[in-house]
Amino acid sequence: MGPMVLPILLIEDNPIDLDLTRRAFFSRRLSNPIEVARDGEEALAFIHRWDGGESIPAVILLDLRLPKVNGLEFLREIKCHPSYKTIPVIIMTASPQDSEIEEACKLGVGSYIVKPVNFEKFMDVLGRMELNWLVISSPLRGD
Repeated sequence: MGPMVLPILLIEDNPIDLDLTRRAFFSRRLSNPIEVARDGEEALAFIHRWDGGESIPAVILLDLRLPKVNGLEFLREIKCHPSYKTIPVIIMTASPQDSEIEEACKLGVGSYIVKPVNFEKFMDVLGRMELNWLVISSPLRGD
C-alpha cells in the first residue's frame, strides 16, 4: 500500500487566483486532491468536517482578505485547536501589510506569498514545498 495522499485546502475567493493555483498544481503533477473554500465561513466549516472524520489537509493555502470571516480569524481558530494547530499554513495576500503578516507569524504561519501571484515564482514555491507535502502526507508507521 502506497503513502496516503492528503488533500490541500485552498481558501481563496478570487476566481483568477484560484484558477492560477489549480494550474500550478496540475503543472507540478501533485497528486494531492484540492479542496476549496471561497470564503472564511466555508473555511471554518472544514473544521467540523475534519472533526467528523474527513481527511485533514497536508497544507492550507490561505488568502487573508476573505468575505464573511477574514483569513486571520480562520487562522486563529485552527491554531488554537489541539488537533489542527500543526497543519502548515501558507498565507496568500494581495497587500503584505506588516501588521497582518506579523499577526499571522505570531499565530504560527511560516511563509507567505504576495499576490498577484507570478506563475513562475509560484511554481518555484510549489517545488520547494512539494517535498514537505509528500512527507506530511505519508502516514507514520510504527512497525
